[in-house]
This record gives sequence, structure tokens and C-alpha cells, in this order.
Amino acid sequence: MIDLNNTEIAFKIKNNKELKNAKFLFSMIKYPFMVRILGFMSNWALKIKFPISWAVKPTLYKHFVGGETIEECFPVMKKMAAENVKSILDFSMEAVEKEEEIDAVYRELLKSVINSGEHAEIPFSVFKPTALTTHNVLKKTSLNEPLTPEEQISYGKFVHRFDMLCAAAAKTGKPIMVDAEDYWFQQTIDIVTEEMMLKYNGKTAVVYATLQMYRHDRLDYLQHLINFSKQNNIIAGVKFVRGAYMEKERARASEGGYPSPIYPAKEDTDRAFNEALRISVENCDGIRVFCGTHNEKSVSYLMQYMKDKGLSNNCSAVYMSQLYGMSDNLSFNIAKAGYNVAKYLPYGKIKNVLPYLIRRAEENSAIAGQTTRELTMLKQELKRRKAK
Repeated sequence: MIDLNNTEIAFKIKNNKELKNAKFLFSMIKYPFMVRILGFMSNWALKIKFPISWAVKPTLYKHFVGGETIEECFPVMKKMAAENVKSILDFSMEAVEKEEEIDAVYRELLKSVINSGEHAEIPFSVFKPTALTTHNVLKKTSLNEPLTPEEQISYGKFVHRFDMLCAAAAKTGKPIMVDAEDYWFQQTIDIVTEEMMLKYNGKTAVVYATLQMYRHDRLDYLQHLINFSKQNNIIAGVKFVRGAYMEKERARASEGGYPSPIYPAKEDTDRAFNEALRISVENCDGIRVFCGTHNEKSVSYLMQYMKDKGLSNNCSAVYMSQLYGMSDNLSFNIAKAGYNVAKYLPYGKIKNVLPYLIRRAEENSAIAGQTTRELTMLKQELKRRKAK
């Protein structure tokens, strides 16, 4: 049985200074009111262009981000790879709506995809579809609303950019994951993702869809993807996450007068997530699984189910992942046991990744026990090192 709380393995690549910085950080963000203040101040600073790098870079940024550029991420990547933990570079610029900004983000994403093919430490590339066009275009196409001529051009560019990223991934021989987005953008993303699977997936899974399992329709959609792959004689790639927009989705559904797409209780999401893992492992001859979670029970469930089905720890059909700066006890301990593990490693300039950093702080503050677990293990490791 793997000890997922072995702090010596979990924090092997971090020095004492880094551990103390992490301890300070989690001590602050365990208080929701501190996170709210941090979010307000960050948004205010961005709005008036007030310099805050001096405060953010040595704390939140250093802990959750690999660097400003791909090249700056290399030292972190190599340290993790030495412990059998791979990296997925995630360009974390968000909320771009102007055409020139969208095109700049697309060029950086293409660079990131190509770069993945040059480094053994990077097993996947990834992108957010909302970075490739305006929110309005995705919303209108998902809701089957007519587009203006200008919007039709924008949608054409979206599909072209999407296609070029997948084509670049196919050329590198490394899969690419299409992140999930808000409910009212997802229909279009699902359709285009399936088109790219048909185009680039064959005996290997190049394109991975992402399913947010807090949506009560995603188990049915998973079965659709399984049938879709069988009918078209391709391997489908599927990444599972619990979901990132719960409160927003519920509020939007209430305002719009339509049923919430989200399960009413977290326990429902947990059951759906584990059921999706079970179904996928049962069908691993035609599907590739990427399990993105910080939930220890789901990680243990997947490892046990792989064992029950006779799959080796390093079975190429299954990858597990956590975010950089979170749940190192899971990532490094399961990697030590020989499972395929990759950390999402965000990169970008501070002003561009600040929304991502605030979400990470909010997530740690909101998830029951997450910050407490992180703090407890950090304290244990510091105490263990002091006693040596």
C-alpha cells in the first residue's frame, strides 16, 4: 500500500526556505476573508496599473507558477522529472477579447505545443479554447444563435487556430488536451474537439477532451465518446476534472431560468468522477485516461481499480495529475510507485497570471480540508528535517 502522506518524498525537491514560504502562504489563504481582500486588491492594482510584482512574485507566484517564459520553467521541470514527475506547460493568460491579443496568445500556445515535442519531461500540451476567440462567439455558437458576418469570420479563425494546435501536437507525437470551459461555451468546444479527434486520433490519442464531472450530463457524454471512438475506429483521449465554475454556473442558471447543469451536492460529483474512472479503465482498449484531481480518495480508487483489472502501475493508458504547488504528497508518492504523473506548470507574466493565482487561493480556501492538509504536511516535513 502506498503511503500518500510520506512528506520526505513529497517535498524532496523543495529546500527549507521554499517550505517555509509555502507554510506562510497556506497559513494566509486558509482564511476566506484574506483571499477576498487579496482578490479585491489584485483587481484594483491591475485596473490602475499599480505595481504589485514585489509582493506577488516571491509568494503566490513563486509557489504556483514555473516562470514568466517556457525557458524559465526548465529548472523546475528538470527537478520534478528527476523524481519521475513530468510537466505540462500551461500558458495562463486569460480573458483576452481583442483580436491582436487573441492572436498573440495563439502564437504562444503554438510555441508551447511545439516545445513539448522537444523535451522528454513534457508528455502533453494543453490550451484553453476561450483563448482562441471571443466569449460571445463561443456562447452564440453553443446556443445555436445566428452570427454576424464579423462573428462568422471570428469563428472560422477559432476553428483554424484549434486545428493548427492539434496538427502541431500530432506532428510532435505528444497529445494535446482541450480544457473544459463554462457550460454555455462547452457545446461548441465538444463539437470541434470531436472533429479534431476524427482528424488526428487513430491508433493513438492525440486530442483529449476534458470532462467536468460536476456536470450531471458528463457520464452520458463519456459513454457517447466511447461509442464515438468505437464507431470511428479511433482512440479517444479523455481528461477528467471535477469542475471549476460551480458557483458561477448555478447563479447563471438561476438568472437565466434554466436547470442548473451542476450536481446539487459534492457527493454526487465525487461518485460521478469515480464512476467515470471505472468506466474508462473498463474501456482502456479504446480510451486514454487523464485523471486530474487533488482528491486522495479518487487517486486511491483509480490505483486500486487499475490493480483489480491487472493493469501495471505505468500503464500508458492512464495518467494522473495535480497542479504545481498543490498536493505534492499525491504527485511525488504515486510517481515514486511508478505511476504516470504530470504536474500542470503554469507560466506567464505576473499581470497575466494573476487571475489564475487568485483562483488557486480561492480554491485552497474553499475546498474543505485542502489548506489544512497542505499546512499539516509542510509542518511535519519541517519538523522531520529539524530532527535529523
